Amino acid sequence: MPDTTPPISAVSRSGAAAPAAPGAGRHLPKFAASLLALTVIVVVLLLLFVLPSLKSGARDLPIGMVGDTQAVQVLEDQLETVAPGAFDTAAYDDEAALRTAILDRSVVGGVIVENGSALLLTATAGSAPIAGSLTGSVTAAAASLGMPVAVDDLVAFTSDDPTGIGIGGLAFPLVFGGIVPAVVAMRVFKHSLRMQLASACSFAAVGGLVVTSVLRFWFGSFDGSILLPAAALALGIAAISVPLIGLQSTVGGKGFTALAASMMFLGNPLAGIGTSAAWLPSGLGLFGQLLPPGSTGTLVRSAAYFGGRGAGSALVILVVWVVAGVGLCVLGARRAAAAQAEAEVDSPPLADPTPELALV
Repeated sequence: MPDTTPPISAVSRSGAAAPAAPGAGRHLPKFAASLLALTVIVVVLLLLFVLPSLKSGARDLPIGMVGDTQAVQVLEDQLETVAPGAFDTAAYDDEAALRTAILDRSVVGGVIVENGSALLLTATAGSAPIAGSLTGSVTAAAASLGMPVAVDDLVAFTSDDPTGIGIGGLAFPLVFGGIVPAVVAMRVFKHSLRMQLASACSFAAVGGLVVTSVLRFWFGSFDGSILLPAAALALGIAAISVPLIGLQSTVGGKGFTALAASMMFLGNPLAGIGTSAAWLPSGLGLFGQLLPPGSTGTLVRSAAYFGGRGAGSALVILVVWVVAGVGLCVLGARRAAAAQAEAEVDSPPLADPTPELALV
């Protein structure tokens, strides 16, 4: 019977220890680095989504004042005592001018001082936190002076949506509705920028109309026509989708990812859709308005509750984003055409060439 015992290795015969198998020690640096990176990401996300809300509040909010100069000054001084730095007052000639300014969203509210009493004008639909802060501060200041206060809410939420949560909750659906259609369009129409743009813009129009219809007829978040709010929302969706497609065509996946991440992790928490940009910490609100989610929130709120007034800046910002996106698409198409022409010079043409990327 043959001997099947395996031969003893030279190392074993010599009695030397066999080399140790690679252990977990060599993975420790990578493990620690990945753990640290993930921890930093979680902390940054926490700061981005929580800190703006945590530090939000009334700061230099513009309000109008009407009445006798001396009586108004006394109330202003007391208001500064009750809420230091919260409000920036401006004088108006009469009640009609103040009401117009509130409806135009030039100021967030105002006080009319007359015959030892005060009439507070608010616009809750413009921002519930701001209206609440203004009401509480003016009431406290007037009470310390023995002055009765009446409140007139010029633009209130509907009875079906008394807290305005419908429009206030648009931030994430808006960002999602801008990114995903761009991804779908680029996958379905890989070789045609024109079709990618047509697909993204078509979804923006349909999505804006459908979402606005849900807000109006199901949630009852606002009254009146849906056309203006639907157009505002459609423009906001396109202001996200079109630049994403443009960056993909010029810079590639890295550009797309960078902008999509910015929209999700900067535009979303800094949009201020539920509170208005003026309620966010100084500087962050302005930055958020320069991104499509923030400017879209301002435009939709103005369209739904204020007849489109006070939204000129938001409209310009969104149009600039869309135009910039189209410009990037044109640049990407020209680069692709130039690369294809150079490739055809360097190599024989195929029998049935397929353009790599073109505006066709």
